Amino acid sequence: MAYGDRITVKTRRELERMREAARHVGEILLELRELAKPGVTTAELDRAAERSIERRGVVSSFKGYGPHGLPQYPASVCISVNEEIVHGIPGPRVLEDGDILSMDFGVSVDGWHGDSAVTVPIGEIKEEARRLLETTRASLYCGIEEMLSGNRISDIGAAVQKRAEGAGYSVVRQFVGHGIGRKLHEPPQIPNYGPAGKGARMRPGMTFAIEPMVCVGSAEVEMLDDEWTAVTADRSLSAHFEHTILVTEQGPEVLTKLEGSH
Repeated sequence: MAYGDRITVKTRRELERMREAARHVGEILLELRELAKPGVTTAELDRAAERSIERRGVVSSFKGYGPHGLPQYPASVCISVNEEIVHGIPGPRVLEDGDILSMDFGVSVDGWHGDSAVTVPIGEIKEEARRLLETTRASLYCGIEEMLSGNRISDIGAAVQKRAEGAGYSVVRQFVGHGIGRKLHEPPQIPNYGPAGKGARMRPGMTFAIEPMVCVGSAEVEMLDDEWTAVTADRSLSAHFEHTILVTEQGPEVLTKLEGSH
């Protein structure tokens, strides 16, 4: 069933598939976090994710994805380091002590998707980086707290923006959260900024991927020549956290959150 901006309400059976996909996403991200250490290449992390995908019998949501005339994304995990905001392509880059590493990852089960992202410290990081990670994660949960039946879509972004900018950071405008389900990206788009009280009302059974991207400096974005990797124009640090969430009568259910995860 669809409401408003073609936002679908999932059935119990459909939600079972999404919960399963979300569980795999959360578990694989935990595996990758354990592997993400100084001296490891970003390509090694992607290969580890692909082995886990194959072992579990699920399907990558990202590999081969190519909307709007872009080249197909060549990997299973979007891996972005330091000033890279999102959609970094894994390769020979070696992780170094003090880096911050963002991993955005999704899989599908029987065509139903889960999507999550986390930014983690590599070795010992500076206080500025630690505070950025804490603030970005907190801004995600401020948005999630607004995902109540009857609230408006823009209530999410307003809460994210208030938390992030209140701590002195900037919020990326170019990339947004989204509906999720049968497709990785479904209506509506969910900006991480803007006034509250706008857009469709949330109803039980709706599922959304909320993903603030927060920067130490300017939120202005530049795209690298690979046509995928987005970096901060001033090369300041950026962090990215994301969960797949179900709206219920009792409040938001974070499908991709597991014990020990973000």
